[in-house]
Amino acid sequence: SQNLSKEFTEAARQLKKEAPRIQFGKIDVTDQHDLRKEFNIQHFPAVKLFVNGSRKDPIDCKGVREASTFITWVKRRTGPSTVLINSTAQAEAMINAEDLAVIGFFKELHGDSVDVFCEIAKEVPEMPFGMTTSEEVSASYAIQKSTLVVFKKGKPVHNEVLEDGSQNKPDLTRLIKTFTLDLVTEYNLETSMKIFDVPVESHILLFAPKSSQSFNMTYEDYKSAAAEFRGKIMFVFVDTNETRNGRLFEYFRITQADIPAVRILNLTSDAKYKMPADEVTVENLSHFCQNYLDGKAKPHLSSEEIPEDWDKLPVKILVGKNFNRIVF
Repeated sequence: SQNLSKEFTEAARQLKKEAPRIQFGKIDVTDQHDLRKEFNIQHFPAVKLFVNGSRKDPIDCKGVREASTFITWVKRRTGPSTVLINSTAQAEAMINAEDLAVIGFFKELHGDSVDVFCEIAKEVPEMPFGMTTSEEVSASYAIQKSTLVVFKKGKPVHNEVLEDGSQNKPDLTRLIKTFTLDLVTEYNLETSMKIFDVPVESHILLFAPKSSQSFNMTYEDYKSAAAEFRGKIMFVFVDTNETRNGRLFEYFRITQADIPAVRILNLTSDAKYKMPADEVTVENLSHFCQNYLDGKAKPHLSSEEIPEDWDKLPVKILVGKNFNRIVF
């Protein structure tokens, strides 16, 4: 929270020179109860942008933690959200300047697909966005239809054909944000914040020891499944050799006997799902993920072990494993 406050202050300092019309303010809502209620502040710190002096429907700024990204976010909300590209050289310069870049190739600069592209650019300040209607630029990348292309380290890694009227902005935003992470993200203190910043509510976790002989094969299968479900399910790896991950094992009630284990967690409902198959293969992972997305997977209700003294006192101790037998 303190770090974000520092980054917010730094962004305000820089934008004061570049865009003096944008005003910055801080509110301590522990004193201002009315404002906290009016703007429904539930998480701290919360950053909201008010446009044209209106108190209604301010724009939430979520998942932005660095001054540079915050500056980009504000600029894209108050001015053009993309750069217009007129030549292949200009496109190449953008693609090679950063690790990630997104370019929209269009026939003309209006229509639903262009609007959707510009809206996505506002939501993803972590990477540069450019758009072009130049036939020469499109031909350079062998693009024939209106297409959104994600470039990573100078190479195209994802193509999405954009057709007017059929675009789902949240799905595309989620998909593009996942490129800020690897296909599979190893869970640790550093990456945990990034994992939760990407707006994908379904996370699949592989619990396995890196030191195991079969690890590389398991991990490659896991990565292959991750490519298939990119943007729909976030793939996370948890090293069971790492003692600092102990709290995660407790949360999912995973013991050494369960490893390697695969679980899906829905962040919205907090429901957990266990992969029915024991073997971690592409086929089993794909089947599990698809069943989950289709709503066919049943939540996994893991249970504590039955305590030895559960029956000693007049009030019995119930856990999942003895609940049905004793109660019903």
